[in-house]
Amino acid sequence: MPELPEVETVANGVDARIRGQRILRVWTSGKPQTFKSPESEIVDALTNGRIDRVRRVGKTIVANIVRPKKEQAPQPTQLLIHLGMTGRLLVSQPEVPLPPHTHLVLSLADTRELRFVDPRRFGRLSIMHEPYLGPGAEPTTISPGDFAVLFKGRKLAIKAALLNQSILHGVGNIYADESLFRAGIRPRRQAGRLTHAELHKLHAALQQVLAHAIKLGGSSVSDYVDADGIRGFFQLEHKVYSRAGQPCHDCKTPLKKIIVGGRTTIYCPTCQR
Repeated sequence: MPELPEVETVANGVDARIRGQRILRVWTSGKPQTFKSPESEIVDALTNGRIDRVRRVGKTIVANIVRPKKEQAPQPTQLLIHLGMTGRLLVSQPEVPLPPHTHLVLSLADTRELRFVDPRRFGRLSIMHEPYLGPGAEPTTISPGDFAVLFKGRKLAIKAALLNQSILHGVGNIYADESLFRAGIRPRRQAGRLTHAELHKLHAALQQVLAHAIKLGGSSVSDYVDADGIRGFFQLEHKVYSRAGQPCHDCKTPLKKIIVGGRTTIYCPTCQR
């Protein structure tokens, strides 16, 4: 499932390509699993609206839609897009054949189309008429002090705590493992027992990993591509993720695989304590 850097990459790419465009027509596939809001509501909310901004909140892509003046509502209209396991958001020319499993097409004033494609249909589309803030704290901007407070007194393993979206939204399996390795912290350590210094180190590692992954366009380990259909490159820099049994890049100890919070977790038994 795309995590924060992948969703950020897609949102930034879409924003750069279609910000300011008016939506002339909206087509939906009629596949109910994809839509959290009624399709008729999505069509009505988006048709003739202008795309003011596309951004990421947690693992969700949020498109702000500005209605024509005479139709403007007191609260903003937002299209929420969750990519799920296989969702892709592509900006295409209309003559490009529609990919199989396309569930939403926004026809734009400049003739291009914004398409949501999702073969497995775990992605979700919905309309919200109030600002969407996400379920937890934002990891790319949170201060070291506020980050440490999030885990105070928590009995969860630190890996499970990092994956808990109500605590810190956007972080998934890849970047939790990579950050814990760089901070030298074992994933089963109890979050509430980490020292202030360890939490500060983890905060710095997490922010560095996320920033570098965004710079490289995210990690393409499955179906993920950006708004132009291009794969990311951060998977080439993974220190531990999906490398169980291989030697640690730093100490050459074979990396171990365990399950934490129901998720496969890779760590170095020597470098992480």
